[in-house]
This record gives sequence, structure tokens and C-alpha cells, in this order.
Amino acid sequence: MITTSATPKASKRRRKTRTSNVNHLTPIIASRLKANELDLTPGKEHMACPDCRTWVPITGMLGTPKLVPHHTGRAKAAEPHRCTAGSNRQVTIDVEADAWRTQLTEAAPTAAFRRSTKVLPKPTVKPTPAASQVKPTPVSAEQVRRTFRQHQQQCLACKGEATNRDGQPLPCPDGEGMAVTFLRLLRQEPKRQTVREFFTRERRRFDRQYTEAAPAKRASEWAAVLPQVKDADIRRSQVPAGTRPTEARSVPLAPGDAVRTATA
Repeated sequence: MITTSATPKASKRRRKTRTSNVNHLTPIIASRLKANELDLTPGKEHMACPDCRTWVPITGMLGTPKLVPHHTGRAKAAEPHRCTAGSNRQVTIDVEADAWRTQLTEAAPTAAFRRSTKVLPKPTVKPTPAASQVKPTPVSAEQVRRTFRQHQQQCLACKGEATNRDGQPLPCPDGEGMAVTFLRLLRQEPKRQTVREFFTRERRRFDRQYTEAAPAKRASEWAAVLPQVKDADIRRSQVPAGTRPTEARSVPLAPGDAVRTATA
């Protein structure tokens, strides 16, 4: 078909439904709705229908605002039904767009605060051992000395800078306790070293004796069970051929080379 200047053109269809029908129910007051149930963006006015909770455009903003005819449910849903209570229902816009936007902005942090936090998995914690299971760690004089030096560098009383009301230096109970512990461990260090060397020698001697006695112990254990093993071998060789399971494969008694030579 050739298009000429005399061919009439179709007018552009309006996006919003235009109808003169008005619902007989009382108008919806916009100020009574929540901020997230209303959208007053210029040119994109929408609201959630109070009856079917479907977001519906608002038409007639320059005259008589009302909800356009709509269906209950979402688009392309099975068996849509017309919302008779909310279609063409008048809306009283008594809220300014700026005030609505401010209210929506203030409600966003509140909603985020009410949102539940992410549930994190509870870490696996090992049970606390009993007092009888706790193994004390021996403390050496060198460890106490290093701890005492660090304490002296940080403690004002040990430096002599802490004084009372009369201007007299204050003592440091912690520093004195660590100093006493260091001197006691220093005196006991030779005895502790002797005990550690003794236990080391005994451990080595025990390991050496166990290594030497292991072959003899193994030979005696084999000698104890040898009669039973021989008896089991004799009884196994005396089993008649007819009692052998028919579904089991025969076990070759000759070496592999002899079997292959006989087969060839």
C-alpha cells in the first residue's frame, strides 16, 4: 500500500486508561497511606490498591484523581479477575510530592534498622578440660625476666615516677612479685636442669631397651602360636575334595612356571 498525504494516520494511544466512570465508594485519602504504598513522582503517580494490593496508576491528576480499572493479581496470571472495589475509585491527594519524598527518605533507615541481621554460624568451641586434664606449662627464669623487663618499661611505679600525695614514690606489687619469682626460678634452675637431663636419659634408655627386646618378644609370640598354626594347616590339608565349594575356583598348588609348562 502506498502512503500519500491524503491517507489518514492513526493517533497515538494514551498510556493511561481514560474513562468517565467513578466508583461509588468513599475516596482514598493519600495522607492515610504509608509512604511505601504511594508514588507521587510527577508523571508516574501510582499507589497500592487498598483492596487487591496491586500497584495501579492514578489518572486525572489535573482534575479528579482516581484509580484506573485493573485486575487482581499480576500480569499474565491465570484467570485474572477485575477489581470491582478499587477500579475507578477516587483518590484525594492531600500530600505534596516533596513532603512524600521526605517521608519516604526518612522511613528507609528505619526499615533497614528493623531488618534482621544475617545469621552467622556458631563457631565450634572445644570443651574446657577438667582440672585433672590440665597440663601445667613450666615457666623458666628467662621468660619471667623478659616479662619483668616489659613491665618495668611500662609501669610508672617501677620507674619511680608515680608518687602519693606526700610526694613519696609508690611501690609496685606486680613488679615485686615478678622479681621474687625470677630470683626463685634462678636459684632452682640448676636443679630443674638436672631433673630434665635425668628424664631425657631415662627416656633414651627405655627406648633402647624396647628396641632390643622387640625381636625376642616377637619370636616368643610366634613360638607360642606355632603349634596352633601347624594344627590348622594339617586340618586344612585333610579336607576331602568333595566338600570343596563348587562355585569357588581351585587354588593351584604348583608354582606358576610348572602350571604354564603343563598347559603348553
